[in-house]
Amino acid sequence: MVDLQGQYAKIKDIVDPSIEEVMNSATFINGPKVHQFQKNLENYLNVKHVIPCANGTDALQIAMMGLGLKPGDEVITADFTFAATVEVIALLQLTPVLVDVDPVTFNIDVDAIKKAITPKTKAIVPVHLFGLAADMDAIMDLAKEHNLYVIEDNAQGIGGDYTHKDGSKTKTGAIGDVASTSFFPSKNLGCYGDGGAIFTNDDDLAHTIRGIVNHGMYKRYHHDVVGVNSRLDSIQAAVLDAKLPHLDAYNTARRHAARKYNEAFKNHPRITTPTGLSSCDGICDNCNCHVFHQYTLNLNGVDRDALVAHLNENNIPCGVYYPIPLHKQKAYVDSRYNEADFVVTNQLVTSVISLPMHTELDDEQIDFITSTVLNFINANS
Repeated sequence: MVDLQGQYAKIKDIVDPSIEEVMNSATFINGPKVHQFQKNLENYLNVKHVIPCANGTDALQIAMMGLGLKPGDEVITADFTFAATVEVIALLQLTPVLVDVDPVTFNIDVDAIKKAITPKTKAIVPVHLFGLAADMDAIMDLAKEHNLYVIEDNAQGIGGDYTHKDGSKTKTGAIGDVASTSFFPSKNLGCYGDGGAIFTNDDDLAHTIRGIVNHGMYKRYHHDVVGVNSRLDSIQAAVLDAKLPHLDAYNTARRHAARKYNEAFKNHPRITTPTGLSSCDGICDNCNCHVFHQYTLNLNGVDRDALVAHLNENNIPCGVYYPIPLHKQKAYVDSRYNEADFVVTNQLVTSVISLPMHTELDDEQIDFITSTVLNFINANS
């Protein structure tokens, strides 16, 4: 699904000296490389504060801690996403409120958010799923109307642009009150271990979060807030700082691969290809709303599991993201939920399939993948 070796080979001459510099300095925690990467990422995102941490799940939890959310506060998020998004809500003894997603974009449905808001609602967590920006203007307007926080889950969307109603653009992760991201190796900007970060333009919130990530300390052995131990190590920061200048090129390569996939599957009655926001296809030259962390098809009348087996037989990796809705996971089952409210999610979990998507995909590989998919579907329709 991801060719990390191929990507590393192209930047080895930059990455290796950066890691060696950390080794020689022995500044393994919170060293100069971490601060350098932090500043460079702030400039890239045009956001005031980047606070690095140990992983993306920590980033989301720390963002919620920084906002001062209390046990029992309701937090609305999408049912169709990875469990980390709801996991941290439950860990903090907040009340997760799962809602359905849009059938075209797979992102959180704004109308479903509206219906879910109660006097106990304190925050909305939109996920930029598979690399496509959520409908942030509508979400921010709704949050402002109801005095709610917006916490962007940008684990899959880093580098993407959101185009506002007035035509201006903002990087995903720099729109809400606070955002989190993951630097897991397979992400569009990934390190060689684990890592994450929190973004915000709020000075006071940034100050609080900087204490939380470091045991609640601003001065050594003075614990001013309840904190955790969650820091990005210097070696991972060195890797990320070496890769950051290539992020736009990486995302362009992903869009090129997505364009080739889309062309191969165009107008097939059994296949719906990924789309962007509104009428955008996500791959147009003047748009960066989709950075294709995953390339995900929605199948119609196709035995998805049989297709997975067929691809595996042909040594083509694929993924099903996600096979079980969060509201049906044992850890998050709740009598409050009504199946009628999850029509789209319940359909998607039976019909989506993600094909290989990474910066090293070439046209020959894509031709082999697409022909294998099409041959199977045409032979079994």
